[in-house]
Amino acid sequence: MQASLRAGTVRACGASRAALSKRVRSVEVRAFFGSKGSTATVSEFYSFNVQDIDGRATKMDKYKGKVVLVVNLASACGFTPQYAELQDLYQKYSSKGLVVLGFPCNQFGQQEPGSNSDIKAFAKKSYGVTFPLMGKVDVNGGSAEPLFKWLKSEKGGFLNSDIKWNFSKFLVDKEGNVVGRYGSTTTPKQLETDLAKLL
Repeated sequence: MQASLRAGTVRACGASRAALSKRVRSVEVRAFFGSKGSTATVSEFYSFNVQDIDGRATKMDKYKGKVVLVVNLASACGFTPQYAELQDLYQKYSSKGLVVLGFPCNQFGQQEPGSNSDIKAFAKKSYGVTFPLMGKVDVNGGSAEPLFKWLKSEKGGFLNSDIKWNFSKFLVDKEGNVVGRYGSTTTPKQLETDLAKLL
């Protein structure tokens, strides 16, 4: 009888271990593939590092969980008054999770010739800008900031991926996906509805 009990215990333990192993594998599979059967990945957006306008390293992963509007700026452009609408959006929605990231660029008509300190002073004095300003970058060509190369690859725009002029805009959702691209003639106010839906 004892031998029988021991055999039964071994069989029971073996069955229990097999069942437990199966449950563990199931949990691991769900954790890896997600509840809907697709691989859970972190957006490449969060892997980029840039320099802010004061020369400090800024990691995009600090904006996880936020909606980000990325804009290439210029201080002497016909679209420069859009600074005011960008600041209005930032003031209105920053408490709800919006970040506006401004990247000065001198590639279009040489309309951003100043130094980073000049640009910062202009934006603050002329438009009261409080949203984050980054260091001056190229957005097209071989020397383009890697973040902009990636943004363009995600949203190619009209005919090709090149940015056409100052104040082009990329809208990034809370998961780091590029969900919108807008040209210079689309004002920040005009994309408010799209932006607000993501917050």
